[in-house]
Amino acid sequence: MDQSAGQAVTETENDRRIADPAPATLRGDHRPPERLTLQRGVFTGPSPKVSDELYAVVKGGKAHRERMSIRVDKGARAHTNTYFGRFAASYWQRWTTVTEVEVGLTVELGGLARIRLAASDIAGHRRIVASADVRADGRVVLRAPLDQYVDGGALWLEFDAVGGDLAISELSWTATAPEHIRPVAIAICTFNRAEDCAHTVAALASDPVVLDVIDAVYVVDQGTDAVEDRPLFRETRPRFGDKLRYLRQPNLGGAGGFTRGLYEVSAANEHADVILMDDDILCEPETVIRLNAFANMTVEPTLVGAQMLFLLNPDYLNVGAEETDLGILRHGQKVSKALRNTSMLKKQQERRVDAGYNAWWTCLIPAEVVARIGLPIPIFFQWDDVEYGLRAREHGFVTVTLPNAAVWHADFYWKDFDDWARYFSSRNSLIVSSLHTDLDPKKISRQLFREIAEMLVAMQYGLAHTTLQGIEDFLKGPEVLRDGGMAALAAARTSRGDYPETKKHPAATAPIRNADISIRRAEGEPSRPHLVLIKRAIQQWTGKVQPGLVGVTREDAYWWHVSLFDHVVVTDASQSGVRIRKRDKARARALLLRTWRVLRKLRRDLPELSRRYRAAMPELTSRENWERLYGITGTDRS
Repeated sequence: MDQSAGQAVTETENDRRIADPAPATLRGDHRPPERLTLQRGVFTGPSPKVSDELYAVVKGGKAHRERMSIRVDKGARAHTNTYFGRFAASYWQRWTTVTEVEVGLTVELGGLARIRLAASDIAGHRRIVASADVRADGRVVLRAPLDQYVDGGALWLEFDAVGGDLAISELSWTATAPEHIRPVAIAICTFNRAEDCAHTVAALASDPVVLDVIDAVYVVDQGTDAVEDRPLFRETRPRFGDKLRYLRQPNLGGAGGFTRGLYEVSAANEHADVILMDDDILCEPETVIRLNAFANMTVEPTLVGAQMLFLLNPDYLNVGAEETDLGILRHGQKVSKALRNTSMLKKQQERRVDAGYNAWWTCLIPAEVVARIGLPIPIFFQWDDVEYGLRAREHGFVTVTLPNAAVWHADFYWKDFDDWARYFSSRNSLIVSSLHTDLDPKKISRQLFREIAEMLVAMQYGLAHTTLQGIEDFLKGPEVLRDGGMAALAAARTSRGDYPETKKHPAATAPIRNADISIRRAEGEPSRPHLVLIKRAIQQWTGKVQPGLVGVTREDAYWWHVSLFDHVVVTDASQSGVRIRKRDKARARALLLRTWRVLRKLRRDLPELSRRYRAAMPELTSRENWERLYGITGTDRS
């Protein structure tokens, strides 16, 4: 969720920050069914932009699809060996109590049909587990033990319409239910994406089974463009009955919005799980059922995350599982053997990969985790989900990123790195890494100097400034988090206005003469980047760069290419405009001196700062601290 402004709600709205009494369905546990639905057969997506072949593939004939059913012509073949059609057998065997799965479906026949339950192994080799030749309408059930999938493999169905048309509906994968089914709530954090949020809420309401599974939906609105004013939201709200709660509060970023959901739900029922969900996703409602079922069947309480598919390239998976490298202040690192930026029409994740954490585009947090480790840290946004996942693991709670459960989210590579959000990335990477590992002050100082030097030679002076702001505020210690990030947000956004290259211009009307631009493509990446950086710094410092106005595409905007020039027009990552960079020796000198001073202090104070941040964690993550930030008093909660 992009928290892009700092305006809080007014005092007259303060009473709306307090939730109504929790829905009755959330306040009690559930009596389990005889069999629990683990996932359903879905045959078309929630939007026309989504390929049907992410759900089922049909060959040799035509098919008529509806959301939960499909009809194929005589002679056609179909299968669910697809992204949303597969059953992730490896994950269910490794992490849950399920030892056997049943897949049942209702069929209507025009003649003989052959149905097979197929499986794969870690290498993707196919084998038949069970099969049935069906000659009459009715219910077909096939079974498979989960006993050969620890390191990888999945299950799916194959259909042959041998003797006539074949219709399939009510397809479900089930297992013997556990003794207890915990209630589950969804918490959606939103900021001035009212229309997107309304569509996400409507997607949840569109599926009666999903509505029956979830016990509450909390929409935490931190913006000035109220979701409750959207016609779609008003139309959808009655479908939830008593289950929907709408809250207004100050803009405390993703951390503050998602934490409010955890805060409200854990106060209502200490046994209730919470699914955190972004406002600006394309929601696949089936994912809610799959995450919730998995969490109810795990051997130990487990954070269960959805994968992220790209919204603008909806066939593509962002990453199969992520981990961190805190020693170099990095999150979002691909787990070895996990798929990344991969078309899920062409490849499947056969190998089981174990995540270090899961981002909060959609992620289930078990009640036991909140009870044991407390609430998230108030760092506004960026790294808050990482920190919570790391803290959970340190207390014995693992994270599973579940394949074949996903939502679509805006593609990250369409977001430009030179943005005010870099402040939070810079500051919070240091905070979170200091909390969970012993950073090497010399190594971190050298690394940050190298990164800022690359920004300076690439004439990204505003980006260097924003990065330094984050480091400087980290150096202030945990006191900088007292207001939840609102002052930091305002400072990060406004100060960037002093740097002209941070402004995005329409490509056709940018304040340059288009006839003066010459496009220059980058050559290969340097084999000795450290030496090239020194060379480029000298060239920028002495002015021995290529004159004239040069145009550089986004794909060529590497520091080692842009730094060859004096005046550059660079395409923004969003492809919605351009940035204009111009060499400024005086500004580079001032930022370089500032970098030297800041990193000298970081190198000296880092061990003590780590100690202070760790000591402050119990207070920062306490319910009392979050109540203070929300403006909730003891009277409000009575």
